[in-house]
Amino acid sequence: MNFRTDPSRITGSIAPLVTPYTEEGQLDVDSLRRLVEWQISAGTHGISIGGSTGEPSAQTIDERIQAIETVAEAVDGRVPFIAGTGSAKLDETLRLTAAAERAGADAALVITPYYARPTQQALYEWYARVAGANPALPIIMYNVPSRTAVELAPDTVARLHRDIDNIVGIKETTKDFEHFSRVIEAADDGLLVWSGIELLCLPLLALGGIGYISATSNIAPRASAEMYEYWMAGKHDDARRIHYALHPLVDLLFVETNPTTAKLVLEREGRIASAHVRPPLIPATDTGITKVDQLLDRASELMEREREIR
Repeated sequence: MNFRTDPSRITGSIAPLVTPYTEEGQLDVDSLRRLVEWQISAGTHGISIGGSTGEPSAQTIDERIQAIETVAEAVDGRVPFIAGTGSAKLDETLRLTAAAERAGADAALVITPYYARPTQQALYEWYARVAGANPALPIIMYNVPSRTAVELAPDTVARLHRDIDNIVGIKETTKDFEHFSRVIEAADDGLLVWSGIELLCLPLLALGGIGYISATSNIAPRASAEMYEYWMAGKHDDARRIHYALHPLVDLLFVETNPTTAKLVLEREGRIASAHVRPPLIPATDTGITKVDQLLDRASELMEREREIR
């Protein structure tokens, strides 16, 4: 829990893991442990579970807690661990966040409550309740309006960060790059910001972001980590080279709804036992698989380097 006391150390490429299932659709904790080991071996700077890529809304609360506990045990303090604990219901969010704290997570990633479309004041009160119930655990707000139909306004982010000690940062998953800038400007007092948009991971670093929680790291953890390391070392041309080399893999992730195609690739690579996704998602279609193969061909050199990590 070393990172819990200083969340500013949760930097770099944070992998938001898929949640593996068996062919029968049950939680596959063995594959989940293998993913953690592979990610750390590849140089990933941190691990997350329970964000959008992890299909949390298709799981029971007990399953989500089991996944959090499994990852916390597998990580064992070697890198930062961020647990996704948000839900559309406050009681579930509080239960998940408390479980994450008990499991040893370094921070909780709390998505805005989806579907209800609360006002900014309602969002403020929501996050204040969650943070107040877990005052020793850093809370990271999670803004992803494409999935929740509500956006945390920059002024609300700044207010929450200013008023509540353990609200330390935000994962911004919006393609509105101006929004990133407005959030950082409005807070202006040490707010930690991570990108959740793949092609904005590198640009956000130039604005003052401290890293990214990018689905691309599920299939290209080495490249994702190296991009950050090159940037921080001042090797900006090398960082940009990786940024552009990752384009086909970013496109691959969204050929069909994430994490469908990520799981397809991970199964093919022998990283997980099954590419199973739970309803309402469906397995990759024939058309989607054809497109995935084309994109993998474009990224073949990069993927060969990823295969070197076992």
